[in-house]
Amino acid sequence: MLQPWGPLGEYLVDAAQRTVLFWDVLRRRSDQYYEQKAKEVPHVLSFGSELILDGRTFARPVNYGLVRITPPDGVVIDPQKRPFVVVDPRAGHGPGIGGFKADSELGVAMRAGHPCYFVGFTPHPMPGQTIEDIARAEAVFLEKVIELHPQAEGKPCVIGNCQAGWAVMMVAAIRPELFGPIIIPGSPLSYWAGVQGENPMRYSGGLAGGSWMTALMGDLGGGRFDGAYLVKNFENLNPANTLWTKNYDLWATVDTDAQRFLDFEKWWGGHINLNAEEMQWIVDHLFVGNRLATAEIVTSDGVRVDLRNIRSPILCFCSKGDNITPPPQALGWITDLYATDEDLRAAAQTIVYAVHDHVGHLGIFVSGSVAKKEHEEFASNIDLIDVLPPGLYEAVMTPKTAETANPELIGGDWVVRFEPRTLADIRAIVQPDLENERRFATVQRVSEINLGLYRTLFQPFVQALGGARTAGLLHQLNPAELPFALFSDRNPLMQQIAKLAEQVRAQRRPAAPDNPFLAWQAMISEGMVAALDGYRDLRDRRMEELFLGIYGSPLLQALVGIRATDTPPRRRPGLEPERLAFIQNRIGELKARLAQGGLLEAAIRGLVFIGLAGPGVDERAFNALRKIRAAHDGMTLEEFKRVLREQYFSLLLDQDAALAAIPKMLPDDAAARAQALALIRQISYAGGALDEHRAAHLAQIEALFAPKTRKTPAGAPRARKAD
Repeated sequence: MLQPWGPLGEYLVDAAQRTVLFWDVLRRRSDQYYEQKAKEVPHVLSFGSELILDGRTFARPVNYGLVRITPPDGVVIDPQKRPFVVVDPRAGHGPGIGGFKADSELGVAMRAGHPCYFVGFTPHPMPGQTIEDIARAEAVFLEKVIELHPQAEGKPCVIGNCQAGWAVMMVAAIRPELFGPIIIPGSPLSYWAGVQGENPMRYSGGLAGGSWMTALMGDLGGGRFDGAYLVKNFENLNPANTLWTKNYDLWATVDTDAQRFLDFEKWWGGHINLNAEEMQWIVDHLFVGNRLATAEIVTSDGVRVDLRNIRSPILCFCSKGDNITPPPQALGWITDLYATDEDLRAAAQTIVYAVHDHVGHLGIFVSGSVAKKEHEEFASNIDLIDVLPPGLYEAVMTPKTAETANPELIGGDWVVRFEPRTLADIRAIVQPDLENERRFATVQRVSEINLGLYRTLFQPFVQALGGARTAGLLHQLNPAELPFALFSDRNPLMQQIAKLAEQVRAQRRPAAPDNPFLAWQAMISEGMVAALDGYRDLRDRRMEELFLGIYGSPLLQALVGIRATDTPPRRRPGLEPERLAFIQNRIGELKARLAQGGLLEAAIRGLVFIGLAGPGVDERAFNALRKIRAAHDGMTLEEFKRVLREQYFSLLLDQDAALAAIPKMLPDDAAARAQALALIRQISYAGGALDEHRAAHLAQIEALFAPKTRKTPAGAPRARKAD
């Protein structure tokens, strides 16, 4: 009937059909949501799993569990490789994002041959469970993983996604002996950090008057905090995507993208609960209090949570495109914790960071391109990360090409190099500001006052109103929850959509790709996005102006006891007397042992000395370095790491003396010295030609490894040249 209308008729038929199919996808999303909600342990893992430990059975029960991931067909697991343990965030969504698809953290780790485990949770917390209970349970999980892999080289590599990152770091600070390398993608650890004009989410707590709103919502929920509120907060950051782009993209490509949309919504819409006490602890101690990076958190049994106690390498992966955990919040804890580079090395801590240029917060976990690059390279080079000497490094990745030297020593499609950095590099990213500190310290004080007033004056009445019925009603009316009810089969208006959609699919008549009305449709969409982005930018500017005006007020700061001085308004961890004493003792031990060791120690010292002259540690050099370990049967990765760090510190303490001691450590056997020197040369050139600095250092080592010459005894006749 519309055919005589030409392109317009064609477009109108196409748009009407797409609208019906769009409604049907929303109906299927609602059915999927309620189906997931009915499960005891809903998740979105794409791999099979086997329950190993159920935290609900512990003496202090928690709604967490440890599962072993079943490798897919064709993937071979090496029992001698360290296990990977992925811990998912409990921040409003259900578990499984770390194994959402084949190209995921779990997927790339298994393809690299590592046994994998996953720590997930049920939708409802156990009564009375606390953040400390969860930390203790996660320690028990790691003990079990270590027990199951007695032959593995190295302790488990633990990945803490987003909010799970700070939780993993807390456990590692209390039980450092349980951890191998720690990877924390998109994990906020420094909650006040940010750049003015950006990162507006950090202002939310101050504009709400502090954490009393968290207490209010917990009380209205009858002691439970609805995760849908957290999801809604994330969605409010990008109204263009929430209100338009996400639905428009589905409507525009409903023929091809329906399943992709449903797969993601299965996780995004899987709202879970927290205990009110848990959420209050998180907001008071982390988001408003910012106490983690400054060692101000003390457990109920008197243990201080000090991130300097972590002995495993820490890999911070963040992105400039992440508006939930921007780089300043992912990396600011480093400058909060350490004043100088010497402090970091004195703590024997290794920190690696990688900053992606543009991927968003969710892309860090679910993007296939990120999994095939960053996560794959981290997994394949995890042993190299584990043996890096103490210090700060940036992971730099360059594509492998036909001109790349020694490609057989490269594990994937990228060449990874860990380049030394300083705290000045981190400060350039974080841009710490004393006035910013004073504003957020004022927020913390105001929050404590308002929370006290709420608990004294209003909490008893709110708790009397709260309960299961009130919580259920608020959950149903939540903007993040309401669409599931509106578009489900429970709505009589939607009951005929499924049948209508089947008819549309049978008579589908998509518009031609060159239909001009499709181009106009895209232009209208771009206009909507621009308008909503403009609203967002205006809103964010006004939020920032309001925050700065209120909490930057000298009068308010003075009223809550924040003084305008050059001293930071919160504690900065220093070097306590016992730590200084330990460092001095350790220095004395290392200096006394400068000439101790044999050919292995001398070779590693030489390699470290050569490496100190270059731009960083190349994965090719490490893969060649494995030959040293292969030549020393029975030497574990942990022993190798200990020797390497000892030689590194020897060079830092007294480089001239450490180098001068090398000839004393070498055997008289000229063949053994020559063989070790050949291996040093091979490892040094694994990354390609040497620059002049590394070449000079190699020449020094060659001179030190030269065969010993026997001196002619005094008075002995010299050999005469033949005539």
